[in-house]
Amino acid sequence: MTKYLISFPSGVMEVPDGQWDQVVAESHQVIRDMKAAGVYVFGGGINEDVEPVAVAADGTVSGSAYSAFDRLDGGHTIIEVPTHDEAVEWARRVAAACRCPQELREFMYDPES
Repeated sequence: MTKYLISFPSGVMEVPDGQWDQVVAESHQVIRDMKAAGVYVFGGGINEDVEPVAVAADGTVSGSAYSAFDRLDGGHTIIEVPTHDEAVEWARRVAAACRCPQELREFMYDPES
């Protein structure tokens, strides 16, 4: 089985006024469906109120992150499914619930993780 990341950046959701509760309910239902199907690994949103830090091998902590990931934000869900097509279908369902396209990325296989 392969793990996939389904994600979207903050600010891309387009929720009409008065529909936020419906979006929350629908997105939570997709997560419940993932759990019931046994494909859900982890999910959550990046806490944008907490600044990222870089931690070096010697334990030094600095107040800067990799520049390529300066804007790592939004919602993230990790699933584990047998096929890419199944991952696409789950991403489609998240996109429908969240009212925005989802980025789908495949994790490389690592037998130690």
